[in-house]
Amino acid sequence: MYKLFWDPGAANMAPHAVLEEIGCPYELVKVDLAKGEHRMPEYMRLNPNGRVPTLIDGEKVMFEAAAIVLYLVEKHREAKLAPPPGTPERMLFLQWLAYLTNTLQEAFMQYFYPEHFATDPKAQENVKATAEARLETMWGTIDTALAANGPYLAGNDFTAADLYLHMLSRWSRGCRRTSVSFPHVKRLIELVKARPAVQRMIAQEGLTEPF
Repeated sequence: MYKLFWDPGAANMAPHAVLEEIGCPYELVKVDLAKGEHRMPEYMRLNPNGRVPTLIDGEKVMFEAAAIVLYLVEKHREAKLAPPPGTPERMLFLQWLAYLTNTLQEAFMQYFYPEHFATDPKAQENVKATAEARLETMWGTIDTALAANGPYLAGNDFTAADLYLHMLSRWSRGCRRTSVSFPHVKRLIELVKARPAVQRMIAQEGLTEPF
């Protein structure tokens, strides 16, 4: 049985939804970030970065949300959450999953935690504002790609990359321009959040609108 360490609405949303899509047994272990439980020694031994999610599979321990998603997708190919290797759709799947975690998610880190990138308060304000502007540009890039090749990131078929986009979309709810103000992104998000597995993830994490 898998064990997923999580906190509501954090980067565990995508791996959590993948586990629901797969339909395999797993256990959720809540790590209360507000109480600093992610910095406790027993958790830091599992994830030295002090973040969620962390996945335990037997004796193996893994962190980084995108890596966990890829691991689960590869291990459970019967769930068909990624296109077959060597196909054009697989190229898009890998491209967008890397883009989401390396580019979009990194901009969110600057937006939410500007103090990690500058010590001066005014400089922190600039980091956050710049990140928000970059996020808007990135949503536009994704929207344009979906208009040309959607409705999903890899084309006609749903993949785990769409679950990752759904997670990051929720993180934009406090931005000046949210992800769902882009019509093709909005269509994708509506398709994803209508999935029964995603609805179960939302209920288990106790998330409220917007998802």
